[in-house]
Amino acid sequence: MSTYDAVYRRSIDDPEGFWAEAAADIDWDVAPATVLRDGRWFPDGRLNTCHNAVDRHVLAGHGDRTALIHDSPVTGSVRAYTYAELLDEVARTAGMLRGLGVGAGDTVVIYMPMVPEAVIAMLACARLGAVHSVVFGGFAAAELAVRIDHARPVVVMSASCGIEPSRIVAYKPLLDAALEQAGHRPAHCVILQRPQQPASLVEGRDLDWADALRGAQPAGCVSVAATDPLYVLYTSGTTGAPKGVVRDNGGHAVALHWSMGNVYGVAPGEVFWAASDVGWVVGHSYIVYGPLLKGCTTVLYEGKPVGTPDPGAFWRVAAMHDVRVMFTAPTAIRAIKKEDPSGDFTKKWDLSGLRYLFLAGERLDPDTYHWAAGLLGVPVIDHWWQTETGWPVAAGCAGLGLPTVKPGSPTKSVPGYDVRVLDPAGEECPPGVEGAITIRLPLPPGTLPTLYRDDARFAASYLSRYPGHYLTGDGGYIDEDGYLFVMGRIDDVINVAGHRLSTGQMEEVIAAHPDVAECAVIGVADELKGELPVGFVVLKAGADRDPADVEREVVALVRERVGPVAAFRRAVVVGRLPKTRSGKILRGTMRDIAAGRPYRTPSTIEDPAVLGEISDAL
Repeated sequence: MSTYDAVYRRSIDDPEGFWAEAAADIDWDVAPATVLRDGRWFPDGRLNTCHNAVDRHVLAGHGDRTALIHDSPVTGSVRAYTYAELLDEVARTAGMLRGLGVGAGDTVVIYMPMVPEAVIAMLACARLGAVHSVVFGGFAAAELAVRIDHARPVVVMSASCGIEPSRIVAYKPLLDAALEQAGHRPAHCVILQRPQQPASLVEGRDLDWADALRGAQPAGCVSVAATDPLYVLYTSGTTGAPKGVVRDNGGHAVALHWSMGNVYGVAPGEVFWAASDVGWVVGHSYIVYGPLLKGCTTVLYEGKPVGTPDPGAFWRVAAMHDVRVMFTAPTAIRAIKKEDPSGDFTKKWDLSGLRYLFLAGERLDPDTYHWAAGLLGVPVIDHWWQTETGWPVAAGCAGLGLPTVKPGSPTKSVPGYDVRVLDPAGEECPPGVEGAITIRLPLPPGTLPTLYRDDARFAASYLSRYPGHYLTGDGGYIDEDGYLFVMGRIDDVINVAGHRLSTGQMEEVIAAHPDVAECAVIGVADELKGELPVGFVVLKAGADRDPADVEREVVALVRERVGPVAAFRRAVVVGRLPKTRSGKILRGTMRDIAAGRPYRTPSTIEDPAVLGEISDAL
């Protein structure tokens, strides 16, 4: 039996013993006597997450170890913080918040760009036992207002602006507009003034961050219950109402610390880089909390995979900071591949220190996997998880002996997760047969215990469809070797003349075409067959082809590899695909456009103008 197999079996057969051992690696103010009760982990334990992420490393004599590196090509600056320096900043920022009336259980909304102060603000809230809710910087005012009304913060922490490669995004006017629209009124807004575009402050409400910090006395760590919330992170829901995923303190600290060594294969003192944003769950888990809980050095990157300044940006960061393990989204790799198909920019940097590249956030098509693996010469590890789970559900666990890769699969369940694929009747699907991907209860530590101020919606959204199971909302299958294949959201399965077909499977075929950089397939209503698939294709940079020729070749490819049953007859070459700021393709909105249905421009969209381009293409 492999190391992975033995560890996995123990996690399923004896979850309480397994997680009690993992909990011993965390500092507790009151060690938990009970591991699991009514689905809640470590219910009688008390701790502080900020202490575990910062203070304890300084107390252990590692204060001079680098904790955080801020690399910002958009400002041309790099700044590093040791654990001791980070502790000083966090303690004083916590003192500032305490002076503004923030205490344990209060909420603080953080609306910031990728700057060190965003990380410091999160940790300062954790230090006080306050609940932070990070809203992606630059989110539209109306969406920010909805989150402010739902979270009801005592304080909002923000910045004067964010910086994009081609423009400055003024955050303060967006915040002002949001506060005009919101019913809730925070007592104060603390604004980080960036020299690129300082903001005007509202007297009596707004405080200059640097001024407010100057007189603040350092605050110590407040002990909280393991089941108290650490943060609320709003995620997209099927209705307009905000869906606030709650993360508790105890299970989160235990699970994330465990995942750093066992899933990502990284050790204390090594450099870990998650190329994401603190506004998303990846940023929470693997820019901020995971690496710091483990005692690693984490990289905070304020830039893009291409355009800051070129497709070698990621390779520069990895080489310059001696990154051992890197984590990003397949979209980022596809963007690099589109601009630099031959991978010439990797040759400019010494990447000999890079051990693994982890990819998640959307389905990793085999073509992108092979390109990245061939280019970097290191294991490229597809893994799958969600905002709700907070850490990986399925992965090749680097710390437990990497398994054989099957391109298109995020490998097997991570220890702690009992993944099942169920048919509509709730029966387990045989190997290779697609169904709804679920996780048998109890969910492991670190996953959501509920939705913020909405227990009923939590049960209805995740637990009611298959009793005893958590519904992930994704469809797929498990093969005869136990490998999971995630084929997309359940609503990305289309029904063509009674045949249920995965759009993910068709995308996999299209992506293998040598001129295709990325693609999306959606189902469009058809009177005869119910639905028909339509493919949207973005060509690689330098692909000097007649779009009509590529469209014909793509149609032929799907017909050959999926079969005539797919009835795939239409592909459209477009300049770009509509995406969220985190890189997910907005297939649902594309379906609405194709069907002629009214649609709301999603709050998470990167560039709303793309929707018009899709409409024109159709």
